[in-house]
Amino acid sequence: MKTALLISTRRIGTELSFGRRQEEGFSNRGTRNPGTFLGAVGAAVVLSVLLGCGNKGVAAAPAPPPNVQVVSVIQRDVPVHHEYIATLDGYVNAVIQPQVSGYLIKQNYHEGAVVRKNQVLFKIDPRPFQAVLDQAKAQLAQAEAQLGKTKLDVHRNTALVKDQIVPQSQLDNDIQANLANEATVAALKAAVEQAELNLEFTNVRSLVDGVAGIATGQVGNLVGPQTTLTTVSQLDPVKAYFVVSEQAYLDFVKRNPTVAAREASEKELQLELILADGSIYPRKGKFYAADRQVDIQTGAIRLAGLFPNPDNILRPGQYGRVRFVSYIRQGALLVPQRSIVELQGNYLVAVVGNDNKVAQRTVKVGERTGAMWIVDDGLKPGEHVVVEGVQKVRDGMVVNPTLVAASAEGR
Repeated sequence: MKTALLISTRRIGTELSFGRRQEEGFSNRGTRNPGTFLGAVGAAVVLSVLLGCGNKGVAAAPAPPPNVQVVSVIQRDVPVHHEYIATLDGYVNAVIQPQVSGYLIKQNYHEGAVVRKNQVLFKIDPRPFQAVLDQAKAQLAQAEAQLGKTKLDVHRNTALVKDQIVPQSQLDNDIQANLANEATVAALKAAVEQAELNLEFTNVRSLVDGVAGIATGQVGNLVGPQTTLTTVSQLDPVKAYFVVSEQAYLDFVKRNPTVAAREASEKELQLELILADGSIYPRKGKFYAADRQVDIQTGAIRLAGLFPNPDNILRPGQYGRVRFVSYIRQGALLVPQRSIVELQGNYLVAVVGNDNKVAQRTVKVGERTGAMWIVDDGLKPGEHVVVEGVQKVRDGMVVNPTLVAASAEGR
């Protein structure tokens, strides 16, 4: 076929050359031979047909299988870590508000310093309250004098009534007057106690041991029970609030179905606090409490942990991350996270069989741990999944796999 093609090509080339010379000769004489020109065109058409036939006879080489990297599905016991954003707060936050109205005349603490319970933080002008107390005491003394007189009247008239010297009605009046004076004395004693309390309330004291904040009230301000002067926070221990999903809470309940089991599991939890700069707080925390309800707007529940804070390093309002091992997953199947593709809510992996064919498989995933992902269903130990080149493989495709160590994926 090739020899015939070569001979035909040479002939056509000769004819084209001859036709070109004939055309030039006639052109010089001013006359063109149409037959010769059509013959040359026909020869060119024959040449293209022959060349086309020659190309059709050569088959294209098949593309080689794509190179991919695969890892083996690992099975081992895995500690399941959870990590949540946390907000720190004082164990107790006492808002310091005066219980009486008056003018501030003194501030008795250094802002930001540690204060003790019952320490006087502010002083309100006591003179109006001292005057009220003095008046209440005077009224009490007057009432006690009246009570003394009615007691004597009752005692005297009781004997006179027996001797029929004083009528019974007089004694009855004396008894009722005595009872009224006793009530008046009791009321005025209460008024004196209230006045003493109000006078004492001019000393605004700390309610807890803790760190006192910057004062919001200044000397000379008129303050009252609605005025916030400062806040004292008990910081050892400090609370860390974090929020978990309702699904995570239900998973915990399924693993610990009884109250006793949940309490035992909570006691074993050791919390780790990662601060805003990425450093790890050196002291471990413990679980403290779960809120009474799930937030209906977010579908999450708030939890609290306690961290020792003897040096007052941690302060309310700080942000961090709380991390802990919630449980040990026995015999978990692990694959690298980048080997799993999420598509419309489904999770897919590309499994390479012994014949190097790819099978796209839907899996059910669990928790993530480091760079790995726990697979709950859809894989078996020792199977090979594509970790590099996932996007270029298709179901049923033959590939050229290279096995890489799973430990390299955990970095």
